[in-house]
Amino acid sequence: MASQGFQQVQKQTQSLVLAPQLRQSLKILQAPALELRNTILEELQANPALEELPMEGVSLEQQSGDNESSNTEDDEKPKELEMGDDDYSVLSNLNEEFREYFAQENAASSYTRDDAEKRQHFFDSLTSETSLQEHLLRQADLAELDELERAAMDYLVGSLDDRGFLTSSLSDLALMANLPLSCVQTASEALKTFDPAGIGTADLQDCLLQQLKLQGREKSLAARIVKSQFALLLRRRIPEIARKVSTPIDDVQKALEEIAMLDPAPGRKFGEDSNRVIVPDVRVEKDGDEWHIHLNNDYIPRLRISNSYKDMIARGILNSKDKEYLREKIRSGKFLINSIEQRQQTIERITREILTFQHDFFEEGVSKLRPLTMSQVATVVGVHETTVSRAIANKFIETPHGVFEFKYFFTPGYQGNNGEAVSNKSVKDQIAQIIEGEDPAKPFSDQGIVGILAEKDIKIARRTVAKYREELGILPTNLRRRYD
Repeated sequence: MASQGFQQVQKQTQSLVLAPQLRQSLKILQAPALELRNTILEELQANPALEELPMEGVSLEQQSGDNESSNTEDDEKPKELEMGDDDYSVLSNLNEEFREYFAQENAASSYTRDDAEKRQHFFDSLTSETSLQEHLLRQADLAELDELERAAMDYLVGSLDDRGFLTSSLSDLALMANLPLSCVQTASEALKTFDPAGIGTADLQDCLLQQLKLQGREKSLAARIVKSQFALLLRRRIPEIARKVSTPIDDVQKALEEIAMLDPAPGRKFGEDSNRVIVPDVRVEKDGDEWHIHLNNDYIPRLRISNSYKDMIARGILNSKDKEYLREKIRSGKFLINSIEQRQQTIERITREILTFQHDFFEEGVSKLRPLTMSQVATVVGVHETTVSRAIANKFIETPHGVFEFKYFFTPGYQGNNGEAVSNKSVKDQIAQIIEGEDPAKPFSDQGIVGILAEKDIKIARRTVAKYREELGILPTNLRRRYD
């Protein structure tokens, strides 16, 4: 067999390499307001050629205009130095060297200390929510537990799932923690008395019973149903439950209403996303007969290129290395400012097209939402579809009907018999309204809802109604029925 040797093969391929500035531009376009603010502040720390303007100072257009005049050439006539030449001899750490100089220069600004404090107050108040573990361990500090019981408590708290349940048996947990079972049992009983009610229980049934017990309702009809008829309760078989517990249907329904007020997953209220702060990037409001679009610039620092650094280049006092360093920082700063301006303009243009396409929604509400795709908006705005996708990512728009994600307005839909396009979100809203207005004793079936929608010139399949109903969190017909 002939041996195979190494061969050199020339191959031509194409690949897309994103330049650092392009990556930065895409990052700025995609970032929501608060995240963009952090990105800009990081750049302010890294780029000494950038200065932050007062929030009430200069608009983006004014910044852009100022930048147009910032192209300083080497042959500009040097000016008299206000500081000695020795002060400029070392520029390895420009930001630190001139921090005091710029602080004095900015002191003359009309941006007062009170203004700064008011602005900072918002960001300082965005604290992270206390975790479930921290909340429970603080209560454990006040409990009467000995050393081993406290160690067991710490282990139990760390073993809770995201619902707040202990899904492993206490004996298994004792073996894994290498602690006496009696200590684990004592810690478990103490944990069940902690806030939130129902924490540390084994499952949903145990959780509901513990909450009723803490309310002093352990002997109530609700507790009896949870304890002895849990399977029927989950299926909401009210007549069967009434027969099993020998109680009138009305009393059973009241007991089920009491159970419905309990928390089925007490640990989830401490989830990381439970305190999400939403800052709309755009506000759309109507003034008389006119609709107006207001971009949210409140949390976006306003920037400009430092005149002092431009002046240093103009004076001709820098060596070539330091001069090139400053020029690069100035170019980088200009690109950042232009990227921010481009971001705001793109969002404003997309919002304007959404306002045009979805005019009926802004006038009347969700029921008038029309089908809309990103490609439709991209064509009108004159950008690529992926640019629209990045521009609306994680961003919100404030409307007269509430705050919505931008992507809420991009939805497929159906063509009604009358030729009018209807979005699937509008169909969901109509399904919810139909069910809300139904007779609880005779709830509509999914096929019945199909017929009602058909009367409104919306042709939709029964399985689609079932899918939308489930997405809305609405129970099927048999579980919605109430018995007199």
